[in-house]
Amino acid sequence: VQLQASGGGVVQAGGSLRLSCAASGRTGSMTYMAWFRQAPGKEREFVAGIRRSVGSTYYVDSVKGRFLISRDSAKNTVYLQMNSVNVDDTAVYYCASDRTWYSGGWPSESRQYSYWGQGTLVTVSS
Repeated sequence: VQLQASGGGVVQAGGSLRLSCAASGRTGSMTYMAWFRQAPGKEREFVAGIRRSVGSTYYVDSVKGRFLISRDSAKNTVYLQMNSVNVDDTAVYYCASDRTWYSGGWPSESRQYSYWGQGTLVTVSS
């Protein structure tokens, strides 16, 4: 599976941006698609995730109500719509996927994802 993230750039605080993650290869076996981000000097953190088959979603508290993750199955693409961004959203954003199904909760740790895109930089200016 190959993942290609795009859509990053510079956006003013309060503005919006949409990231895309195009998947190719054996994508049919993937259970979860997710977005992570890593700010300078900080660890990579989970942002949002979606289950490919049923479309259920999960968000970290800091982006709930502002970000929306969605998928276009026909295009094998996952999106992250970022609204009302603030300077704390500045980071490199990575898309990730994995085929393992977790019964005990949403997989939100980096180690739980096997496939990663190259990252796209989002800079929020004040």
